[in-house]
Amino acid sequence: MEGTDLATILAWILFWAILIGALTLLLLRVLRGASVLAQICLVVVATVAVLVTGMVSAFNAMFISARDLEVMWYILAIASAVAVVLALMLGAGVSRNAARLVDAARRLGRGETLGNVHTGGSAADGASHGRNAGPAMTSELAELAKELEASSRSLAESREREAAMETARRELVSWISHDLRTPLASIRAMAEALEDGMVPDVAVGYRKIIGQTEQMTVMVNDLLELSKIQAGSLRLRTEPLDLYDVVSDALSDLAPLADQRGITLVGGGDRQCMAVADGPSIARAVRNIILNAVLYSRPPAKVRVTVGPEGGNAVVAVEDHCGGIAGEDLPHLFETGWQKDPARGNPGDRGGSYSGAGIGLSMVAGIVQAHGGTVQVENIDGGCRFALSLPAGGANGSPAAGHAFPQDPAAKADQGDKR
Repeated sequence: MEGTDLATILAWILFWAILIGALTLLLLRVLRGASVLAQICLVVVATVAVLVTGMVSAFNAMFISARDLEVMWYILAIASAVAVVLALMLGAGVSRNAARLVDAARRLGRGETLGNVHTGGSAADGASHGRNAGPAMTSELAELAKELEASSRSLAESREREAAMETARRELVSWISHDLRTPLASIRAMAEALEDGMVPDVAVGYRKIIGQTEQMTVMVNDLLELSKIQAGSLRLRTEPLDLYDVVSDALSDLAPLADQRGITLVGGGDRQCMAVADGPSIARAVRNIILNAVLYSRPPAKVRVTVGPEGGNAVVAVEDHCGGIAGEDLPHLFETGWQKDPARGNPGDRGGSYSGAGIGLSMVAGIVQAHGGTVQVENIDGGCRFALSLPAGGANGSPAAGHAFPQDPAAKADQGDKR
């Protein structure tokens, strides 16, 4: 073949390739909203058309015999038919898999949880899904299917958490309403009795009203503190703080209530145990833990509070005699609004229910975690041990194990329930 003939053949092939390619791009633009199957078939048909026109141009230039030309037409026809069939199979598989992904996305949008998005690839898989098996998904579609499944699992977990939070919120509102109703009813009854002159000692009546008011104030303050913690708006003014003094004040404050319930408060540990903390917040947390121990210990019993360094941190440990807590309940103690039994039994009952609004311990956990510390609870012989661990600050003094904290009999006696 001469060079001019080769150039002519290449020119015709290039002409037909450019022409058919341009027409194909135009048709793809027009059919951009069509199915993947139609677009794949169009591309394959265009490729075959370029091949056929190129071969015809070559045949005409080479002046081959009619018999040879007929054979070449048979070869082109068979090759074109096989190419189109393969394109149809590939396009049908891709289209089917894309339809499955569309259906999975639609079900995901309806809030359904997706299982394994079927990817085809075997007759057994196709039969199990009631349809003919097609080619397996391409790597891109398979990756998309995995992402849809992962998104479905994440959404399902989010819905479960949201449902749990909503349930806890409703229960918390119900329990708080219950706990506020009791002192309000007591205040109203005492006020009506005072108004009617039915109280022999008016001063005692006023003291009872003040006591109930203080109980409500404690609960409302706890709620405000908890809301700040959950909203992330709790502002801490940390400074070196002697936990011995904090625990000493809490024991003095709770001594009358402990005496009233037949509980003995015993303090011990280091006379100087420094931590980096916000004084009012930590004082509230320590007080709630000790109050919790007083309310749930079985009289006559001792509640032991110790302060000292442990593992590089400053630790306040409170040991009570509540009889212990079931192992399955321990992880839930610091959840907001969690109660062992909605029937709300009496504190200290071994089979027991945890009464109160369920905000005291969750508030303690929030305060301690905001300081970068931890709070832990474990069962010990006859009761539980709560440990508040805070970042240490300053030098701790020499131990004075067994030293009793001072107690002030004049402190307030009537306090609210926390657990």
